[in-house]
Parts: sequence; structure tokens; C-alpha cells
Amino acid sequence: MVEPRRPDRVAEAIREQVATFLAEGAKDPRIKAFVTVTAVDVTRDLRHATVFVSLMGDEADKKSTTEGLASVAGHLRSVLGKTLRLRSAPEIHFRTDESVARASRIESLLAQIRDERDQREQEPPGGDATAAPGAPES
Repeated sequence: MVEPRRPDRVAEAIREQVATFLAEGAKDPRIKAFVTVTAVDVTRDLRHATVFVSLMGDEADKKSTTEGLASVAGHLRSVLGKTLRLRSAPEIHFRTDESVARASRIESLLAQIRDERDQREQEPPGGDATAAPGAPES
């Protein structure tokens, strides 16, 4: 029986190895975008590993990088089998992780709201500082 925590340990080891491989050993010219490995999910039987990556760059670079990652998955599987010394290396599946981009977007929206609130607080009460022509002074 597989120890319940083993898939978590294997997933963390795979995450480290994939990040190192992409930073140093990925030779595919299609990998143009900046790639960050955010997480790895491994099935309980250790046969499949889903690698979540965050991609930074324009849409064309992201598309070509996604194709390049799919292309190097087989080679990466053999590298993982050798370095992690697993009986059978898991099949690698890459998925883009949009959570980092979403978090960045939310943060920028919150900053915009804060700026607008600060601007409103700096305005004098009553809106316009000048009195309307012909209005009596108090």
C-alpha cells in the first residue's frame, strides 16, 4: 500500500526538478515566455503528474511556450525517472495556472480603488470650491 504522504513528497520533488530543468536544460526554441512552476499534482498511483505553470509574456509567446512544453514532456519524463529514481516515471501534463495573473489583476484593481478613494477624500466638502455666480455668500 502506498503511504498517503508519498505523492505529496514526489510532487514537491517533481516541482523542483521541472523548475530546474526549465531554467537550465530546456532546449526547445518555442519556450520563449518566462515560465514559473507553481504547483504539481500527482495521482495516488504516481503514474500521472500535472504540472501547473505560470507564463509571462505576450499571447504569441505563451502559445508557443505551451507547445514547447508539451513537446519536452517526454524528455522531461525520462529525466525525472533518472534523477528521482522512480520505478516508473509519471507521465507529465502541463497546465497553465492563471491564478497568478488573476491575483495581479485583483491587486491592481484594489490599488485603483484606493487611489480613487484618496482623491475623493482630498477634495473640499461640497464638491466645487468656488461659489456659483450670483449665489449669496454665507
